[in-house]
Amino acid sequence: MRNICLTLAYDGTNYAGWQVQTAAPTIQQEVERAIHAISGQQVRVLSAGRTDAGVHAFGQVANFRIDSTIPPEKWQPALQSQLPHDIVIRESREVDMEFHATYSAKSKRYRYVIMNRRLDDPFLRRYCWNIDHPLDAGAMHRAAQALLGKHDFRCFESHWPNKATSVRTIMDVSVQRIAGWPAWSPEPIANRPASANGSGDFIVLEIEADGFLYNMVRAITGTLVEVGRGKWPVDVIRDIIAAGERGQAGPTAPPQGLALVCVNYGD
Repeated sequence: MRNICLTLAYDGTNYAGWQVQTAAPTIQQEVERAIHAISGQQVRVLSAGRTDAGVHAFGQVANFRIDSTIPPEKWQPALQSQLPHDIVIRESREVDMEFHATYSAKSKRYRYVIMNRRLDDPFLRRYCWNIDHPLDAGAMHRAAQALLGKHDFRCFESHWPNKATSVRTIMDVSVQRIAGWPAWSPEPIANRPASANGSGDFIVLEIEADGFLYNMVRAITGTLVEVGRGKWPVDVIRDIIAAGERGQAGPTAPPQGLALVCVNYGD
């Protein structure tokens, strides 16, 4: 038996998320179908995060255990030959049998991109949320800092409870206004210089945590947008977390602006 680890990128527009469903195409379903086509074996592919319908990924991590003589690095081109063009295997390698893409992860980083200008763009519509009303990215960033640390984030979870606990730890969060299109960068936006004069058409939220609740990042984005519009004060996040009620937070942002950037496994 071998434990094969994959790093994937995909455009989630045409899929009902990662997890297999009976009546809609999913990323997991396509990858498992490709493995079966190559090996003749039915395997279950585990992922670092079950991205929702319409959500993208630049660095999704998955693993599967299989009894096969195919060299680990050959899974990448073999699987790619069986996959649709909007799912790309960036890397394949062998890992310890104890490795689990979900439970071995130390943290995950997500990115949400807002196109903040009056003129829409048909080429970017699938990858960002277009808001034509001017947003104050600085106020959004200051408000987001209240998210740092360990909190009960049930206020940002759709259909609570979905997990045994809604307590999570956020290690890093930032909101920046960026000049230029940043969405395909595999590196954290924190490493990219913001525009000197605060101009630019794109507002980018990046957030890293030890785990995320259902729709958590999208609910945080919708809440920060209310701050950016000037409807809510900068210190509102603390009050929302303390209230612990989903109805106190902002709306759930649409899925197309969200992407899983990378997964951290430590050593």
